[in-house]
Amino acid sequence: MRFSQRIGEKPVKTGLQIGSMDDDLRIALWNAFLFHFIGRDKSYIISESSLKIFYQILWHDFFKLPVDGIRNYTSDTHKVINKWFFNAEWFEVYDFIEFVSNIAYPNLSLDTKKFKQFCNTMMEREISGYRFVGDLITQITNENELKEIEEALENSRKTKLSGVNAHLESALSKLSDRKNPDYRNSVKESISAVESISQIITGNSKATLGEALKTIDKDVEIHGALKKGFDAIYGYTSDEGGIRHAMLEESKVDFEDAKYMFVSCSAFINYLIIKSSKAGIKF
Repeated sequence: MRFSQRIGEKPVKTGLQIGSMDDDLRIALWNAFLFHFIGRDKSYIISESSLKIFYQILWHDFFKLPVDGIRNYTSDTHKVINKWFFNAEWFEVYDFIEFVSNIAYPNLSLDTKKFKQFCNTMMEREISGYRFVGDLITQITNENELKEIEEALENSRKTKLSGVNAHLESALSKLSDRKNPDYRNSVKESISAVESISQIITGNSKATLGEALKTIDKDVEIHGALKKGFDAIYGYTSDEGGIRHAMLEESKVDFEDAKYMFVSCSAFINYLIIKSSKAGIKF
């Protein structure tokens, strides 16, 4: 094999890959799939029979093709998937990686957690603007932002905070949709997550966020500037030109707006959980 460039000649990547995917990133994700699902040198990670089941799931639920079109030999099916993978659109590759990472079948003993971690490492190495956040690949371009979101999702998995978690997951899903993102409703879900935890803390399930913020410091100690800041954000999303207004037909909310709101709300939820714990409130 002859390489066209010598060591040190390859240009350094400086820009995030958003809305695109270069060869290095595509190959890295393909290798991640091989290492964790198929194996190398025909030493399969899962048994031959389980591999056939795995391919059937792919054919039926991802490719949405007749399963009787699967090749007789797994190696032949592997070649078909490889050809598709290296000719697919960038977002289709992410869809594929996301799909296989969430396959749940009793006979498939796949370590999807390590797979997601490895994919994140590869996406970071190849300067991708996307990462796994929970079970979804989303456009999160800052590692500190990623940490806040992951912590909020993890912290809200407690039974009492299930409503908070549901709003966060919904906000993430709407933000992460690479084909039809719904930024407007992602913002709504982010704010609803903060509203939900505020209702839990104050014990008033009917309170709006604005109402809860007026009384929440009776239960937990909150910095005045933070309280004022979120009160202002709530006002932005509630006025006649805001996100929540029922009569709003068009919105100029874009990815940056939705991401900022999601990250900010995630950070505030983490803050409230910590402050509540110090105040003796258990979730």
